[in-house]
Amino acid sequence: MWFDAGVNLTNKRLLKDLDGVMQRAQQARVWKQLIISTSIEEAEQAVELCRQYPDQLVMTVGIHPHDAGEIPSDYKEKLRELAQSSAVVAIGECGLDFNRNYSPRSAQEEVFVAQIELANELNLPLYLHERDAIDRQIELLNQYCADSTPCLTHCFTGGVDSLARYAERGHWFGITGWVCDERRNQELVAALPNLPLDRLVLETDAPFLLPRGIKPRPKMNEPQLLPVVGETLAGYLNLSTQKLAELTYENTKRFFGLGEHSD
Repeated sequence: MWFDAGVNLTNKRLLKDLDGVMQRAQQARVWKQLIISTSIEEAEQAVELCRQYPDQLVMTVGIHPHDAGEIPSDYKEKLRELAQSSAVVAIGECGLDFNRNYSPRSAQEEVFVAQIELANELNLPLYLHERDAIDRQIELLNQYCADSTPCLTHCFTGGVDSLARYAERGHWFGITGWVCDERRNQELVAALPNLPLDRLVLETDAPFLLPRGIKPRPKMNEPQLLPVVGETLAGYLNLSTQKLAELTYENTKRFFGLGEHSD
């Protein structure tokens, strides 16, 4: 069994064939998926999707740093209200992106801190994005994040130093199809021996980050391709694919507080 801990299911490319996407995921034994929200509008859509597929879907509620510059004045109240849905298991995707700076850094930081405080208040984990901003991200987390608030570094692609710095804070790590791309995965592969296996989850980040090497090449990434990510990562970790599937499925349930764990 597999659990996709990060899919952008509100993306139009996936919504075009939602039933097909969900059916193909089930056929690939991807039993559960976490919808990533990056704006108020996406979170509202995600709530409806979770109502359609309550046994398969859970979700986050949050504002991505790219969207931090254009938000309603009452965004904190809207996030808090949306987070009351029983499908919501984390706050995010939130954080800092100093690579593209689609939003002013000051806006990114303000909105990020607000979401850290909301996660603390609601006793929910943080689902984190970070690009070229690790120093400031850790600084803000150390200042505002409660010790009891779990943190998941979504789509981790960093190297040994980044992994060590996040691991020191007790972070969990989401690994995507980036690990399948030998053209740019060298830093990540070098860090994998230090990856805490009890804090590891798998994500597709679909429809983005299509795993490299699939033939014939699909038009886009989908949750059904999570086993491809798992098989590649299992090879690097010297684990069986089945063992990695079981491990990450249980890890994901544990991180997001999803009921009883199987033996």
